[in-house]
Amino acid sequence: MAIPPLDGKSLTICHVYEVACLNEPVKVAAAARGLMKLSRKLVEKWVRSGETIYGVTTGFGEFSTVAIPFSALEALQRNLILSHSAGTGDPLPPAVIRAMMLLRANVLVKGFSGVRPELVDYLVRMVNADILPVIPRQGSVGSSGDLVPLSHLGLAMIGKGRVWVRNGRRGYKEASARVGLKKVGLPPLRLTAKEGVALINGTEMMTAYTALAVYQSKKLCKVADIAAAISVEVLKGSDTAFDERIHNLRPYAGQKASARNLQRLIQNSLIRESHRYGDPRVQDAYSLRCAPQVHGASRDAVDYVKSIVSIEINAATDNPLIFADKKLHLEGGNFHGQPIALAADFLAIALAELANISERRIDQMMHSELSELPKFLTRHGGLNSGMMMLQYVAASLVSENKVLAHPASVDSIPTSAGKEDHNSMGSIAAQKLWQVLKNTRAVLAIELLVAAQGLDFHRPLKSGKGVEAAHRFVRKHVKHLGGDRVLAEDIQTAVRLVESGDLLRAVETAVGRLL
Repeated sequence: MAIPPLDGKSLTICHVYEVACLNEPVKVAAAARGLMKLSRKLVEKWVRSGETIYGVTTGFGEFSTVAIPFSALEALQRNLILSHSAGTGDPLPPAVIRAMMLLRANVLVKGFSGVRPELVDYLVRMVNADILPVIPRQGSVGSSGDLVPLSHLGLAMIGKGRVWVRNGRRGYKEASARVGLKKVGLPPLRLTAKEGVALINGTEMMTAYTALAVYQSKKLCKVADIAAAISVEVLKGSDTAFDERIHNLRPYAGQKASARNLQRLIQNSLIRESHRYGDPRVQDAYSLRCAPQVHGASRDAVDYVKSIVSIEINAATDNPLIFADKKLHLEGGNFHGQPIALAADFLAIALAELANISERRIDQMMHSELSELPKFLTRHGGLNSGMMMLQYVAASLVSENKVLAHPASVDSIPTSAGKEDHNSMGSIAAQKLWQVLKNTRAVLAIELLVAAQGLDFHRPLKSGKGVEAAHRFVRKHVKHLGGDRVLAEDIQTAVRLVESGDLLRAVETAVGRLL
């Protein structure tokens, strides 16, 4: 589905995903061109008259008191990009880079940055041609924007540094920026007054990560309900705890949605009916009984973070900002990453909790005295270890998440000789979030494998319609574990089923759209 032309106010998280991951093309709204021209005309007027404007006719940071002569204004912008391209570490993922480029273009089209429309057109052409700057992931402290990563973006635009060029179905190959740009007919861009600083003042790296994480987290919350539903069936859990009358008395939206999903997924289960009467247990362990409360709290956290990111992706995060209608420029701090830093930390914690409770259900299914199933879900224990190590792997991932969930946003360290004395560390928060997301996805994939194995031992009894659909889909791709085999391959397959959305689609085809 084509996204609407960029106008600086209509971008959604779904649009970010579609451009970043599905390579949807980007174009600029006609009205936005007019706004950019107005602010650009004003910048050029101020430059000719010798107006003092931070980062345009002055140096940067601690050098803001240094006046720059008219003859050196273009050199100032070029030098800014060169000097701030100081990143280190492994490169960012291509999807994150595409999202960054889209988000920066969306900031510039708002018309408060004073850049030429030609600069935005150049950036959009790079996105559409899939010419992606190679951007090191480390170096941002999350205030004054993601200065270092965005400088590497600007570096490629001026024909310096390295880029990735689409290499057919094999992904990307690396080339010099000059060679990559030439391949699509783009000469290196000449930056004029204000344009270097306009490219790099913003939160695009941390926001790109967080926006993509929100998109995937919304789906992962549904997968968590599916995994929990299968585990409930395997452990002969009760559906009483999912009764809507309970949740209406504590009406958190996420909790009610999760409880409703669990009810729908196990509805009309013959396994449930087999132990409805005469079962001596009064209630189940928290990891089953409180799944709606735990999953629901994470769902509400995801929705909160979505609301923050939805504001940020359409915000003007430049400095200074140009108000063409008032003919003034204002120096401020909209580039500060604190809103996204806090949101990314919160989302990491929320996802870590989905993994925590999932691992507890996995562990329950390994205990024969709790599950009444063979130990480690193998009929030939001793000779075979069965699914023993899957719980080990899940335990490892949730333990790693506990470290990664420590908030980055509570830290700060001064930069620029104290001029920039409080920094958000949002880029670190966002990258930690990305790893927590991957770890949580893997834990839920492991729960699906373990629960599918456990469900096999309940045959010929059938489970609820949604659980049956999930089990059938897993078994289509991963066979029952009769004897020991390399489980790493099974995990990788299950992760792909979750990440692609195929598992969720299969279940929703059977029971309708989950909440």
